[in-house]
Amino acid sequence: MPGSDLPFTQAEFDRRLERVRAEMRARDIDVLFVEDPSNMAWLTGYDGWSFYVHQGVVVFHDDEPIWWGRRQDANGAVRTVWMADERVVAYPDYFVQSSACHPMETLAALLVQNGYGEARVGVEMENYYFTAKAFAVLQTEMPEAHFVDATALVNWQRAVKSDEELVFMRRAARISEKIIDGVWNRIRPGMRKTDLVADIYADAIRGTDDAWGDYPAIVPLLPSGSDAAAPHLTWDGRLIEKETATFFEIAGCYRRYHVPFCRTIFLGKPPQYLLDAEKALVEGLEAGLDAARAGNVAADVARALGEPLERAGIDRAARCGYPIGISYPPDWGERTISLRIEDDTVLEPGMTFHFMPGLWMDTWGLEITESIVIRESGPAETLCKRPRELYVKD
Repeated sequence: MPGSDLPFTQAEFDRRLERVRAEMRARDIDVLFVEDPSNMAWLTGYDGWSFYVHQGVVVFHDDEPIWWGRRQDANGAVRTVWMADERVVAYPDYFVQSSACHPMETLAALLVQNGYGEARVGVEMENYYFTAKAFAVLQTEMPEAHFVDATALVNWQRAVKSDEELVFMRRAARISEKIIDGVWNRIRPGMRKTDLVADIYADAIRGTDDAWGDYPAIVPLLPSGSDAAAPHLTWDGRLIEKETATFFEIAGCYRRYHVPFCRTIFLGKPPQYLLDAEKALVEGLEAGLDAARAGNVAADVARALGEPLERAGIDRAARCGYPIGISYPPDWGERTISLRIEDDTVLEPGMTFHFMPGLWMDTWGLEITESIVIRESGPAETLCKRPRELYVKD
């Protein structure tokens, strides 16, 4: 039986599968193996914390996909995927973390048994979850096959969100707002940062009245003072100090759909350099939102952001955004489009991005960001509705 609590309609899953098959045809791929858990979930509904072992989805042109993975995780697959139970195929547990055998031996056998021993097999070469050893074993076990790099093939099909997906993302946005509101209400000098993180997690997981909170793909990031120059530091047990800025990079998550959101809070009276940076950054954000229109390209957003920053003497070399949606650790981005001046991808209605122009200088940092949806016409919609400014608390 298909999963009893599928997140989407069958028509939505069918739409996704056809998009992937069309791209497979365009690339002359006979069969596709997908190991990225975000792509697995997007195609089949599978949802479980099992991505630390080898697993995946096999996509065919003329049959339902097969979920393949560890035997004990097959119980989770039959409860969450839309396919019939016989499309869940498991390997024995003695293949897990063994030096004598490898799970890819069983995947190769499955592909050969289904007539793909000499086929063009697509694999996600640039992927956190598909190891060099896994690829080497597949090559050894399928010497007549031709392996095709299908990195991000599925990711690109996820770029334009359906109406069903946008419902989930708007629910996640309400959770993001709740988290930031909670931080603002609780933060005070002398508070242990780790206690504040505990409250962030509580708000994130409790969610809202109509949306329970899922675990985010990235932990809360909240460096303070000079540490805010380093964007990916996590928390510790130190106390939050007065006359310091702390940025909060969080994401509400609902049924694996993420809406990242960042705000910076200064306790005390902000220095002038931070106020000047805030002014330039907000001006750039608003210009970028206006440029984030269907028919424009990703680079237009980056250029619009960059002009006010350049006038303020702020040198910001990093990209300023990336697509968001369904995701699993260690990243909530989709790893396709980048909002930067080198990317000429045309923006389409329904695309969703974290517009993320963080400033990380040598001795300070400032983050004010928006998660956005490209509209049919006009500037981008911001998913979260909170003041676009440096938050100041005396």
